[in-house]
Amino acid sequence: MSAAVRLEERAGSGRATPHYAGFWRRMTADALDNLLLLPIMSLIAPTSMPAQWTTAGLIQALRQSAIEDPGRQLLGFLLAIAYSVFFWTQYLGTPGKLLCRCHLVDAETLGPLSVKQSLLRNLGYLVSWGTLGLGFLWIAWDKHKQGFHDKIAGSVVLYVPRATGRGDA
Repeated sequence: MSAAVRLEERAGSGRATPHYAGFWRRMTADALDNLLLLPIMSLIAPTSMPAQWTTAGLIQALRQSAIEDPGRQLLGFLLAIAYSVFFWTQYLGTPGKLLCRCHLVDAETLGPLSVKQSLLRNLGYLVSWGTLGLGFLWIAWDKHKQGFHDKIAGSVVLYVPRATGRGDA
């Protein structure tokens, strides 16, 4: 049984509208993903440490790392994109999202995201960060709990509660 069919069964079980995952649930899921990826990403982390732990210092360290070892930086970037695209399209969410009982789906069909939507969503992260994080904070106020990256990709994150055992198969 595909993940989309399971989602539709749960999302449609007794509810007229989907239950959108809120800001704190989504931030917890993101934190879990970052913890899971930390050991892997530390292997391809920037080769230069910042002289000062300020925004300018971090940017300078990233620039220096890109100059010293651009292949390593590109590998880290591509690995992060591949990770998200794979999990979003195949499992409706990364391990962190799934642990928090969240499914990332197409906003119109509630089915799995396409690869194109997944790539757009990754691009949308740049927009969400580029607005000083407003694109992520927007989740807290939006009616469908969509950040800028969700709106760009046409995606929503649904909270899928556990089956209650009362009439659920």
